[in-house]
Amino acid sequence: MTVPGRRSSTFIRLLRSGFTDPSAAARLLDSDALAAVRTDPVLLDALGATADPDLALLGLVRLAEAQPDGELTGLLDTLVSAKPLRDRLLGVLGASEALGDHLARHPRDWHSLVTYEAVDLHPGLPEFERGLADAHDPVALRVAYRRCLLSIAARDVCGTIDVAQTAAELADLATATLRAALRIASAAAPEDAAACRLAVIAMGKCGGNELNYVSDVDVIFVGDAPNGADASNGADEGRAVQAATRLASHLMRICSETTVEGTIWPVDANLRPEGRNGPLVRTLASHLAYYQRWAKTWEFQALLKARAVAGDPGLGAEYIAAISPLVWQAAERENFVPDVQKMRRRVVDNIPAAQVDRELKLGPGGLRDVEFAVQLLQLVHGRSDATLHSGSTLDALHALAAGGYVGRADAAQLHDAYRFLRAMEHRIQLYRLRRTHLVPEDEADLRRLGRSLGLRTEPVSELNKAWRRHASVVRRLHEKLFYRPLLDAVAQLTPGETRLSPRAAGQRLEALGYADPVAALRHLEALTSGVSRKAAIQRTLLPVLLGWFADSADPDAGLLNFRKVSDALGKTPWYLRFLRDEGAAAENLARVLSAGRLAPDLLMRAPEAVALLGDPGGLLPRTHEALEQEVLAAVGRAEDPETAVAVARGVRRRELFRTAAADIIGSYGTEDSPAVEDPGALVNRVGSAVSDLTAATIAGALRAAVRSHWGETLPTRFAIIGVGRFGGHELGYGSDADVLFVHEPREGVDEQEAAKAAQAVIAEMRRLLQLPSTDPPLLIDADLRPEGRSGPLVRTLASYAAYYRRWSLTWESQALLRAEPVAGDEELGRRFIELIDPLRYPVEGLGEDAVREIRRLKARMESERMPRGADPTLHTKLGRGGLSDVEWTVQLMQMRHAWAEPGLRTTRTREALAAAHRAGLIPTEEAQILDEAWVLATRVRNAVMLVRGRAGDTFPSEARELAAVGRYLGYAEGTVGELLDDYRRITRRARAVVDELFYGA
Repeated sequence: MTVPGRRSSTFIRLLRSGFTDPSAAARLLDSDALAAVRTDPVLLDALGATADPDLALLGLVRLAEAQPDGELTGLLDTLVSAKPLRDRLLGVLGASEALGDHLARHPRDWHSLVTYEAVDLHPGLPEFERGLADAHDPVALRVAYRRCLLSIAARDVCGTIDVAQTAAELADLATATLRAALRIASAAAPEDAAACRLAVIAMGKCGGNELNYVSDVDVIFVGDAPNGADASNGADEGRAVQAATRLASHLMRICSETTVEGTIWPVDANLRPEGRNGPLVRTLASHLAYYQRWAKTWEFQALLKARAVAGDPGLGAEYIAAISPLVWQAAERENFVPDVQKMRRRVVDNIPAAQVDRELKLGPGGLRDVEFAVQLLQLVHGRSDATLHSGSTLDALHALAAGGYVGRADAAQLHDAYRFLRAMEHRIQLYRLRRTHLVPEDEADLRRLGRSLGLRTEPVSELNKAWRRHASVVRRLHEKLFYRPLLDAVAQLTPGETRLSPRAAGQRLEALGYADPVAALRHLEALTSGVSRKAAIQRTLLPVLLGWFADSADPDAGLLNFRKVSDALGKTPWYLRFLRDEGAAAENLARVLSAGRLAPDLLMRAPEAVALLGDPGGLLPRTHEALEQEVLAAVGRAEDPETAVAVARGVRRRELFRTAAADIIGSYGTEDSPAVEDPGALVNRVGSAVSDLTAATIAGALRAAVRSHWGETLPTRFAIIGVGRFGGHELGYGSDADVLFVHEPREGVDEQEAAKAAQAVIAEMRRLLQLPSTDPPLLIDADLRPEGRSGPLVRTLASYAAYYRRWSLTWESQALLRAEPVAGDEELGRRFIELIDPLRYPVEGLGEDAVREIRRLKARMESERMPRGADPTLHTKLGRGGLSDVEWTVQLMQMRHAWAEPGLRTTRTREALAAAHRAGLIPTEEAQILDEAWVLATRVRNAVMLVRGRAGDTFPSEARELAAVGRYLGYAEGTVGELLDDYRRITRRARAVVDELFYGA
């Protein structure tokens, strides 16, 4: 056959048959090896039916050319006359380059396809053991293994067996291989074989009879003295374990080492007690002692698939019988849910970012999601239902559906999705027999993969479409497998539908972290019972919401708060439609309701604020100007000062909720945007938003106080100066508002009369802001004024000037570093700042005496103001490396250098620190250390207020509250110890910088 041109009938026929390179295909068909069959139309049609006709033809030519003398005719005759063999052989050659290479090296192995056809279409463990029986060394074992693998792959690609049967046969072949390897190892060291009993326990996919083409074979080894030995003799047991260890090590090398015939697969024993740090072989008693005392939750989850496969059958059976009760009690362990959640997050977090979208196994919507959730349901419900005790994912899923733990329709969808994803994984690995779970990117690879799965019209686009469709089903795994049946247990659904019993639903809620499952079931019943449209929408929403609640530190609080909000807004027509239809609104609400007390309390008093959670811009903080304009306009419309301040408080409540909700959502992330916002940006946003809101509220209270006694104009100009965190735009949710009051009599007004008016307006403001309310308090603190509590509450600008000129102390100048006008007469506020600038930014900086005074005052504060019994390593304000340490260090730099460095003339700590770094006053690393410590301490204070609903400078002592603080800070459940360790480490480093820069140590 000559090479055809592009217009020839042969070229067109090859192209229509699926060849991507017809010219090369024609050259191969023209080879001498295929001379007897090249014109046979059956052959060309059979090649065109394979996953990759070009690859299949190349493999066939190589196989034909490698045939020993006299055997080529038999191959070609069988190929043409026996359709089953033709389909299997060409199917393998078109799907697997690696098995094509094997056949080229071992050209007689194609006969194995005939052998298995004659013996049994579905060979099992006995047939595979016979197939490996003549292998007496590692090289021969590899050849025999590939010969058996060839038979499995042939029936797989031809559709004779489905994906579950393929996986089961691969597991049987692995079992036979482990037995053969142990036989070879025992023959090499008969004295070791005689000195011990060794049982090989398959774990993972091999143990579950669902192995991949290429996968680590996970095992655990159990050793003991030989039968008849004295079990109480420690020396005999020790020698037996040593002998068993040598045998196990040799078995692993036989399977794992690379020879001229390649490798079989790695044998991985890292699931054993203590992992790779533990002994390779233990006695059964040693295994049980470890599992009873030290094992983690994930180890019991792994043992769910344990199966004795090789070695001493009696010892293997004893092991399975002994560990099985421990597996089915795992859900009762302390921290069961946090451990499971931690492991689930770790799986996704460890995927390289560039591979997440191509990961079939570990990525979102991947195989591990199905397997993980099925196993967790087994552990929860398998305590009382032995029908769930299966190591196979699909068998367990079927049992869960039959028992009513999973809806039948949901189970069917997951069954189909899992089979499709496993089939993709099998065909990807089969091509080169390499361990991978990544969907290829190359167009040719995708085309071959799609065709191997029966997608022939547009294989690449059809493959991607089917893959994404099945992955989207799996992505809602927790809704499908966990939460929907909970509603089936309490809601009035289709008569006769199998539902969880209330007891089983309660067990699941408990396993998912709900501390009071009985109360949770009551809430579910109240929300979903009935046939109203409201109940129907709740049944749609709650499965997802329950999952988000369970992802928090306090699921019970989230569900209870949701019921309260739903009760308050239940008759509002837009509420449930809003949650159902507005994208991230429902998830945002779930995060907010389960993150602590402050945000839910604010929402309960203004439920309509839930609308803020749906608008993408609804959580952005409003500007100071917009807030003040709204507050002052509302105050102007009020009939009396009490009403005016109530309105201002209403604005504050709504805006505090907006800020807290944005903070929580930014810290937690969402399913679509799991990346947590930069902590420093969150701190800046919260500080600015709360400070602006406090300033607007105080401005409103001032306007109300003035109008109640003097109309629109006070007899004296009056300004309020924010100091401390208020002036620095660094207020937290629980911060007081530190202020100074300044006034200046208007022209023609007696100074004494002006002072009385100023005193009266302050008293009225305080009265109005302290009226009984359920809102978070807003306390005005003027203790940083000249002479402190002993001095007058308000002074004229001239009085301030006289005091600062004659009596001001260094600490008072330091306090003025964060002074900034926040309300009242703008001109007077500006003149006050002009007055104090020379004090806080002294020309030529501070003298040594002043520096020593600041250091002495700081040291005294550390020793006298720390609360009794407080841990100085965990106190965010006064503790080691906390807020006070960083702020005093930065402020000392400002007072020493701001006269020459304009960038230091700011009231904000982080801005001043950055300016000091730019000016070369602090090295990069030290600046980063101080900034990190300050941001962390500030976030902890904010977290405590969000979680507890009241301010605090230390970590909560109650476990659930501490876990909630950790969750806000980005720590998974069960990692509170890491949080505290990280806080101590970060602040310890900051204190070392403070000792150097502030104390000069």
